[in-house]
Amino acid sequence: MGALLAGCSTPRGPAAGADGGPPPGTEVPDLRQLPDAELKVEPIRSGGPNKPYEVLGQTYTPMTKDEPLVQRGLASWYGRKFHGRRTASGETYNMYAMTAAHKTMPIPSYARVRNPANGREVIVRVNDRGPFSSGRVIDLSYAAAVKLGVQNGVSPVEVERITYEDIRTGAATLRGANVAVRAPAPAAAAPEAGSTPDALPDAVAAVPAETGVVLPAPAMTSSKPPPGAVADKAMASDPSPVVKAATPAATGFWLQLGAFGQGAGAYSFQQRLSQDLDWLSPLLTVFAENGLFRLQAGPYASREQAREAAEKVRSALALVPMIVERR
Repeated sequence: MGALLAGCSTPRGPAAGADGGPPPGTEVPDLRQLPDAELKVEPIRSGGPNKPYEVLGQTYTPMTKDEPLVQRGLASWYGRKFHGRRTASGETYNMYAMTAAHKTMPIPSYARVRNPANGREVIVRVNDRGPFSSGRVIDLSYAAAVKLGVQNGVSPVEVERITYEDIRTGAATLRGANVAVRAPAPAAAAPEAGSTPDALPDAVAAVPAETGVVLPAPAMTSSKPPPGAVADKAMASDPSPVVKAATPAATGFWLQLGAFGQGAGAYSFQQRLSQDLDWLSPLLTVFAENGLFRLQAGPYASREQAREAAEKVRSALALVPMIVERR
């Protein structure tokens, strides 16, 4: 346990940045131009940093499966004081790398962090545990804090864990960001086969149009959202059989609003969005792809139109859609 928490068991000061910035005399790279963490499918480690642990009298039980997680809370950062020390994963902490600490995400994991105050987003690799101060949901590296614009204090953020499915399909990439996506190595294969392109232009996921099959919407009797539906990711088990229509997905740019294990969940969420955003209702479609039911809106003729629509959705519902290009 001592090794697990060597770099993270002590709360990192009363405020973000209290542990100092770059060491004096250090040649600091332009952190605003630093690429985000390179996405790749990495197997979740058994035991070690993913065992239950206790800090300051509180017990934490890390996730051990590839599951989605969305949180809103405060972000802090750690820098010079921990630079060069071991993280909970056993790796060396580098304040200039795009990494982060989280209390319960599996190690290793990837997470998308958004600063709602300025709209900036980054992707980080979670390789450490923390923060252990009340109200904080993630502890960013100094580099990640600078890119997000939160290096001057504890700041509200939105955090989303990136799943294997998101990585393989390219759905995890950021709007307007330069994020590399590496195809998973055979030894680190995810539960189902598949790989992603080496890079995606302008952070838009590319999906062949013929892979999307439009499903007929059943009659809905309830306006309540499906249990556990959060932001742009909601998963369920035991998908019910649904008869697929023969209509292929139209090419263009689409907003992905949710991915569900059951068709009923996708349609329930579709109904809720239709009631909340009547302007979006005619554009909503459910696609059956790779065992999931994806609720998407579109198509839009250009990437910019899709981005503008995504911003309207985010402003209205605090929900961050993902942009997908169907070719």
